[in-house]
Amino acid sequence: MSLPLSSRCPRIEDAAAYVLGALDDPDAFREHARTCATCGEEIVRLASLPAALAAAPLSVRAPQAMRQRILDRVTAEAEVLNASGPQADRPPRARVPLARRWRFSGAAAALALAAGLVIALAGGGGSPRTTYATASGAATGARAMLRQYGGRAELSVSHMPQAPLGKVYEVWLKRPGGAPQPTDALFSVTNDGRGTVNVPSGLRHVAEVMVTSEPIGGSEHPTSAPLLTFRLT
Repeated sequence: MSLPLSSRCPRIEDAAAYVLGALDDPDAFREHARTCATCGEEIVRLASLPAALAAAPLSVRAPQAMRQRILDRVTAEAEVLNASGPQADRPPRARVPLARRWRFSGAAAALALAAGLVIALAGGGGSPRTTYATASGAATGARAMLRQYGGRAELSVSHMPQAPLGKVYEVWLKRPGGAPQPTDALFSVTNDGRGTVNVPSGLRHVAEVMVTSEPIGGSEHPTSAPLLTFRLT
């Protein structure tokens, strides 16, 4: 049942943009959601939205010129990220996004992500690189793959158990000799264990991509052992 408007947190409209990676300041909202039950529940409710968008039958093909502009922007941002060196040499929370992030809410964020997915991937050229994960703990038996399209990556799971009550799955990036670094990629899975999430960072110099179960809103440091581990070579 929906909450009365008078009792709804004014920041609840940011939950959709946060789940889709389109929020201007995801770290601030992450901190807010840790203590706001309303926003935390909204994150969980919307966590399967990226997977639903990825599975939706999108037949629109972006014009070549528009697709090329998006790919050029992604490449330029990735070069900035790569030139800055390994994550371990940067301040703990410094991040350079792959693309400019706009502030959206609700359905607008969903439409923006869907359009971006079509533009970036439709006819982008070349074969994606696919890496499969080692599953452990509660995820034993799950299947997971990481598909890289140039400077972008998409993580998909199947037969994955539901996250425990009050938890959500979080994606981490680990560079050689460094500690796992958090990302804004939080997701849940459908009743049959399927889920898809975009990994919001270039994977150059990344040795491992991991998935853990974390409190709603995500964590700055892993609080549980990895359930999925992708080893990149």
